[in-house]
Amino acid sequence: MRSLTIEPLSKEAFAPFGDVIETEGSDFFMINNGSTRRYHKLASVETAQPEDQAIISIFSAESLEMPLTIRMLERHPLGSQAFIPLLGNPFLIVVAPVGDVPVSGSVRAFLSNGRQGINYHRGVWHHPVLTIEKRDDFLVVDRSGSGNNCDEHFFNEDELLLLKPHQ
Repeated sequence: MRSLTIEPLSKEAFAPFGDVIETEGSDFFMINNGSTRRYHKLASVETAQPEDQAIISIFSAESLEMPLTIRMLERHPLGSQAFIPLLGNPFLIVVAPVGDVPVSGSVRAFLSNGRQGINYHRGVWHHPVLTIEKRDDFLVVDRSGSGNNCDEHFFNEDELLLLKPHQ
């Protein structure tokens, strides 16, 4: 079983999968009579159908036992999906490129510093939210509309991956 190397989350490394939502290194302009920095358009909400709506939810996630065997990934073919940590805790991200099915050899893992959110582009394969803390909350921006917007792929036994956060 291949162990995933956990990379620090950066805009450059994550670009094939989506956007890193953070203020550090991002352009801004001043608003509200100069009292507020606006970090504008850090990510775009993608939807596939004109009747789709962008929605905001809160996910309250519980941690999974580590090390974790990565048995499956999911994707959202009809819209992007963003996760912004509300409690400032680091979290893990496991992704694979867009394709008919994820290839276990191309799966990558990242660690957010807790001040970074992520926005998965449409169709990017990813593991469901992976919190390190016992429980963590995320602001989630995704789409609501008709159609199946969640495909799941389960790996064969010889494709399973191991995620060990404290390597």
